[in-house]
Amino acid sequence: MIGVLLAEDHAIVRRGLEQLLATADDVTVVGSAADGEEAVVLALRRDPDVVVMDIEMPRVDGIEATRRIVASGSEARVVVLTSFSDRERILDALDAGAIGYLLKDAEPEELLQGIRAAAAGESPLHPRVARAVLQARSERRPASELSDRQRAVLVLIAEGKQNKQIARALGISEKTVKGHVTAIFQLLGVTDRTQAALWAQRHRLA
Repeated sequence: MIGVLLAEDHAIVRRGLEQLLATADDVTVVGSAADGEEAVVLALRRDPDVVVMDIEMPRVDGIEATRRIVASGSEARVVVLTSFSDRERILDALDAGAIGYLLKDAEPEELLQGIRAAAAGESPLHPRVARAVLQARSERRPASELSDRQRAVLVLIAEGKQNKQIARALGISEKTVKGHVTAIFQLLGVTDRTQAALWAQRHRLA
């Protein structure tokens, strides 16, 4: 039997998922959590094979809960089940350690198949999610392409520093900083400081 922990803050959706999983002979619900913090506690206490994790939840969101479950050493495989298909959330969830990412408009059988796949160590991804991941990977630039000075400027951008503050911190002119910022944006394929900061966070530079 595949033990599943459900993490979903909407009671109606949670009950619906429980009823759906009850129709499968090889799946059993070992716990239900109404927020991310409870999901982390139950994941450690109930030792599920798979955690079906919503993203938008009170107290602790699904991405942070996923990160905590993975960091705890739990062998549970986290499958995100959400209505959000924007690339930032997808990549954040996968970077946090989720093994799969499914959308709530999936057919019931798709969810069951996704749970079985995750339990077997596979990565169930909704087709829209898979396309977003492939596109993001093709656009990602390795951090090694940045010079040491560009890396230092990027770290300070991620800290919210403006050009004048970066110039003062690195002992260079503001004009030189502007040149580095322009080069960084071109290298990373981003158009503003927020996107550059997110890139830095995702690549563990900030």
